[in-house]
Amino acid sequence: MKGGTVQINWHDTKPVLTADFHPLSGILATGGADYDIKLWLINSGAAETKGPAASYQNSLSYHSSAVNVLRFSPSGEQLASGADGGELVIWKLHPTDTGQTWKVFKTLSFHRKDVLDLQWSANGAFLISGSVDNSCIVWDMSKGSVHQILDSHSHYVQGVAWDPLAKYVASLSSDRTCRIYINKPQAKTKGMEKINYVCQNVITKAEQPSVDDSKSVKNHLFHDETLPSFFRRLAWSPDGSFLLVPAGSYKISPASETVNTAYIFSRKDLSRPALQLPGASKPIVVVRFCPVVFSLRGTNPAALFKLPYRLIFAVATLNSLYIYDTESVPPIAIMAGLHYAAITDITWSPEGRYLALSSQDGYCTLLEFEHDELGSPISLSEETKVTGDENRGPVQKREEMIIDATRSNVAAESTKSEPGKNEGKLASPSSTSTPISNKPAKRRITPMAIDP
Repeated sequence: MKGGTVQINWHDTKPVLTADFHPLSGILATGGADYDIKLWLINSGAAETKGPAASYQNSLSYHSSAVNVLRFSPSGEQLASGADGGELVIWKLHPTDTGQTWKVFKTLSFHRKDVLDLQWSANGAFLISGSVDNSCIVWDMSKGSVHQILDSHSHYVQGVAWDPLAKYVASLSSDRTCRIYINKPQAKTKGMEKINYVCQNVITKAEQPSVDDSKSVKNHLFHDETLPSFFRRLAWSPDGSFLLVPAGSYKISPASETVNTAYIFSRKDLSRPALQLPGASKPIVVVRFCPVVFSLRGTNPAALFKLPYRLIFAVATLNSLYIYDTESVPPIAIMAGLHYAAITDITWSPEGRYLALSSQDGYCTLLEFEHDELGSPISLSEETKVTGDENRGPVQKREEMIIDATRSNVAAESTKSEPGKNEGKLASPSSTSTPISNKPAKRRITPMAIDP
């Protein structure tokens, strides 16, 4: 692995708020506070020590406010861009005499305030958006109209994710809840089932039993609105076997400091976290899976996931990057001190060769992996997908990994009711710290299973 922060004029020194690789060509699109979308060609670092470089290709100018999120459609034919003020634009790729060009295809109007996150359905027929107006909207892309409004959150929706198997969508909000919606199709129209998402789980609190067997205390699982980030971008694994959710916080004991974490939910049970990745010095704000699936490297008795292949995912705190795979317990790479301001987005190139980070400091970091450095790619056929709907889920719970019940017997509260608005708030994440190390960004983080 090589690379680092690429110090070029990405968006006129303004914050870079989002990034996404095209699923076929590998072109990198970035969006910023300069109201522009820019397209970049990523070039490999020729020398062993030289990292990849970005060369400017084109600008897509239409938005009249900061561009918060960009996501290419699975086919690569369209690009969705969400911005401040509720702007949501669909761009379409058009052939020209000299090549191809992106043009505005349609605008989707309904959000009243800033659009913070987007996600396409696996077939590209629908799009889900999350906004500062506290709502998620499912858009029918064939009609360019609102298909369904999910308006249960009581604060900003800062992250949305669409299950690649099309059964669930998930949203994460600064109201300190993660909501899981299940598709319960309505009556068929014109021979086709009409998708209809209904809230199945609201993950908000964890039960914390006291040492002296008195009444247990319920603590919030997620940071409140003081989290110093616009985004809480969550993600499904490419096979749909688990959901990775950032912006987590928990207490080992009622008197202890808050620990920053990301939660892993098994598809088998989306009502409570199966694992957590604790110990980061700063809150985790973005997670993203590598789109490539890799073959197993060997039998690892400490592996946390029972999968016939390896998945790789990146976890970004406000200032650091951790890369994990599902076959090892500690992260396979850690990079700290990359940016002077908060990381805003993560994206992987379609073949898994490049990883890009965007930041509010106006720069992007590019990492390049050598051939087979991450492993041997394999195809993910329908037969080999592990969804966790069987009796044995994809997440391995090992006895030695379970948190000691005398310290923290954590069970997520799944409820259909709104969290109380007057409940106690966490301290500002900028002032939280972990008692383990002064520089936890450089130490190894060990995932821990949660005892149900």
